[in-house]
Amino acid sequence: MSQSSTTPSKLPSNQFDHFYRGGNRIGALRHGPGGPMRPEEWIGSITTRFGEAEQGLSRLSDGTLLRDAIKNDSDGWLGADHVKNFGLSTEILIKLLDPDQRLPVHYHPNKAFAKTHLGLDHGKTEAWIILEAPTGSGVGLGFAQKQNKEDLLKLVRAQDSAALLASLRRTEVQVGDAVLVPAGVAHAIDAGIFVLELQEPTDLSALLEWEGFAVDGIKDGHLGLGFEIVTDALMLDPLSDSEFDSLITHNVFSGGALRSVLPLKSDGYFRAHLAPGSGDFPAGFAVALVLDGSGSISFASAPEMAITKGDAIVIPHSAGAFAFSGANAVVCRPPLAELARVAP
Repeated sequence: MSQSSTTPSKLPSNQFDHFYRGGNRIGALRHGPGGPMRPEEWIGSITTRFGEAEQGLSRLSDGTLLRDAIKNDSDGWLGADHVKNFGLSTEILIKLLDPDQRLPVHYHPNKAFAKTHLGLDHGKTEAWIILEAPTGSGVGLGFAQKQNKEDLLKLVRAQDSAALLASLRRTEVQVGDAVLVPAGVAHAIDAGIFVLELQEPTDLSALLEWEGFAVDGIKDGHLGLGFEIVTDALMLDPLSDSEFDSLITHNVFSGGALRSVLPLKSDGYFRAHLAPGSGDFPAGFAVALVLDGSGSISFASAPEMAITKGDAIVIPHSAGAFAFSGANAVVCRPPLAELARVAP
């Protein structure tokens, strides 16, 4: 095992082809290949794309797969308490999303559905931190009215994209908003919204419509389960006003020591904090993305690291407590174990 596999490491670009257009802003930020059909980068990932053997996995600066490094030294990377609670899973997947076209109306199963139908330990609750957003752009989050499953399936079979888009409850977003998207909630994102996404570590998406996208929804839109079954993972009732409001926070880039960037409900799935301004972080696995500026990260048990805009850094538990200076970053961390146990 190489020396770099147990110390903090900058992550090379991990951008790859997808079924929707975009990716140039990711390429510019992360010094990667850019678009036109690479709208996602998976950062600090030990998760593969659905049905793939290796695509999606992140490599350390020495070329080692992060997944393999963790297998070789799980306590060093994750910490003994984390391994006791979660095994070898980091419990998080971080992505950059840069869509040049709107995302289709889709949803993700929760843990119980994924366990029953796919034999997996995680669903896909996710959260978006809005980095850029065109004026007037927004997201759809849940249905505006209660849906009937059979009527909805008719729209899916007819590929009535207009009706499916219109069925969502829409809200405008701007830079500094954060949106928690619970598993089962139908959603879509407008073109041009640049997002840092945290999610459970799976690649489980079910499509309701796919007009204009380079994907065969009839074949690949239902996780291999068929639309009749996979639709059972969909929340047909609308979110209440209080539920809807609890999923969105604003002005997350403004101050606040040790304040989470995400809605509090996120802590059972993943955590994100701003740095600097959050003080010292305790020892533990983390992935940081530098959004602007230059500076450094100091570690209790590893050499100081110079950082600059666009750097993505994976931090092992063995590096000890750490703190940022100069550069502005989002620090993404696993969930709180006591909350993760009861998160649906």
